Amino acid sequence: MYPASRPLIDDELERRARRRAGARMGWYVHAMVFLAVNTALAFLSFSSGRQWAIYPALGWGLGLLMHGVGVWMALGGGGLQARLVAQERERLSRDRSGL
Repeated sequence: MYPASRPLIDDELERRARRRAGARMGWYVHAMVFLAVNTALAFLSFSSGRQWAIYPALGWGLGLLMHGVGVWMALGGGGLQARLVAQERERLSRDRSGL
């Protein structure tokens, strides 16, 4: 009975891992586009003699920051959460084997 439930656990872990990796990859893409576009805007701004490019960079930078907080903090996956999940998985495995 228990070995049959193992593929479900593996499938769930795979699904979560892919979702989290996709969210992080989305942030990396967002950051790269931010850098490319704001570099071009800064070039245009400075070549025209005005320094207006700081305003879109600040606004978009705030959005990038919030996106990063959502990805890196809310999704977790840092050292602490990974250790806690591993501890709970170990505890559940021991409880299951004791039945």
